[in-house]
Amino acid sequence: MKVYLDHAATTPLDKRVLLAMTPHLTEVYANPSSSHAFGREALKSLDWARDSIAQNLCVQPSEVYFTSSGSESDSWAVKGCAAAIARATGKKHVLISSVEHHAVLHSGEALKKEGFEVEYLPVDERGFVDITALQNSLRTDTALVCVMTANNEVGTLQPIEQICALTHQKGGVFFTDAVQAAGAMDMSKITSNADMVSFSAHKFYGPKGVGGLYIKKGTPILPLVNGGEQERGLRGGTSCVAGAVGMATALSLAVQEREQNTARLYALRQYFLERIYNEIEDVYLNGDEKNRLASNANLSFLGVEATSLLHRLDLQGVAVATGSACASGSIEPSHVLTAMGLPKERVTSALRFSFGKHNTEAEVDYTVEVLKQSVASLRKK
Repeated sequence: MKVYLDHAATTPLDKRVLLAMTPHLTEVYANPSSSHAFGREALKSLDWARDSIAQNLCVQPSEVYFTSSGSESDSWAVKGCAAAIARATGKKHVLISSVEHHAVLHSGEALKKEGFEVEYLPVDERGFVDITALQNSLRTDTALVCVMTANNEVGTLQPIEQICALTHQKGGVFFTDAVQAAGAMDMSKITSNADMVSFSAHKFYGPKGVGGLYIKKGTPILPLVNGGEQERGLRGGTSCVAGAVGMATALSLAVQEREQNTARLYALRQYFLERIYNEIEDVYLNGDEKNRLASNANLSFLGVEATSLLHRLDLQGVAVATGSACASGSIEPSHVLTAMGLPKERVTSALRFSFGKHNTEAEVDYTVEVLKQSVASLRKK
């Protein structure tokens, strides 16, 4: 049996999304920036995609910008906004949570090289940003605060509304990476509070290579990609019409089916955890038990090295992860679990199991059996 439990890294393309994309790969192929009839036809599809995404995010179409990925959206939001605020006001203080995706963390490091003062907010053992530390760190010259909605490794859901309110009280701009959250939770409360929100199609059964950034009207930001007037002059490059249509279709389906998918994923994950706790000793769940994505189960198997366990599972057809897909080639311990202050033995023995809408109870049963055998074998060594 082959079991895919790495949906936090990417999800399979929904066949309904492929069906919607296909004409825009074969028939509606013109550049939407062209002034002829072929181009206008493509532009009509691009406009439809933007309108659809805006409706599902509860924002205005003019506030939706297409990018190539969640990482590009993150990088643009952090660097583009910080630079614009610094140019206009001289504010160069930036706050970033210590458990952000590397696209945000590395953008923060890039800002440091440009003379910005970047501070990293601590989190507790469940992955929540320390609100007191945030309040103490916010200043009148704080330009930007970055805290992700849902953590990509442990699934913890941050109190975004509270964090955003505190940021705005000090006159700062608030950005949240919602790449893991879009399609999985009600985004209206996020977009109604945050100034910028990133998302990516392939996290909710859409195509790879297309993402988006919501930028609330009036939020200062400079272009990340120069060279064209696309995206209202803020993001140059020929628009990927098929990708935009695919992302819009996937998001619409995710919103329509969110409640039933969430309920099913939660039940499947809880069944998985119940079997794990009952049948394997010394296993710990990382992240908050309740305030987390329904699809996420990050577990530490004490006495086992995570990479060795991952390889054992892979040989038996079970795909899981040790952390962020963007850092999967790294041998460094998880920066998220480390920032949470977990003991080394929990950090080095952690695997992320992320479920999807096509997973079954039979697949969970198979995975648990493989885990029992693999953990027992590795612990004997």
